[in-house]
Amino acid sequence: MDFTQTAGPVPPFGAASLRAGAGAEDAAQVLARLELLAHILDTAFVLPGNRRVGLDAVVGLIPVVGDLVTTAISSYIIWEARRLKVPRTLLARMAANVAIDGVVGAVPLVGDLFDAAFKANRRNVRLLRRHLERSGAVRPTTIDGTATRID
Repeated sequence: MDFTQTAGPVPPFGAASLRAGAGAEDAAQVLARLELLAHILDTAFVLPGNRRVGLDAVVGLIPVVGDLVTTAISSYIIWEARRLKVPRTLLARMAANVAIDGVVGAVPLVGDLFDAAFKANRRNVRLLRRHLERSGAVRPTTIDGTATRID
């Protein structure tokens, strides 16, 4: 499989930027790719007691370097949001989530526990999805409303 082919509904990371016409990439495809990345970083593994952690918490166990690497990877979500032309206030909120995760995560022991609990990447992708749904760039995944049972 070369870099222009996709594996299933989610294109591989970076494939769109290598193709001609990368600007034509659909916002839904970008969002699907970012949701996969957020899942891997924040909730990929299940611990005993049904607690989910991701590579962010695992790699964060490596002093200094682990937190730098995961913060850099988390910044990719913000970069993609910027490419989708989201408002600066939303970008600032997403950057604050990544900064909190990176700064507190750098504290030994307490930071590792915080990384397992504070899912900055999932929060950022949720913020991005909500913005794209409200702007009409992506179809909503849920329908707001109440159900009434008619007997």
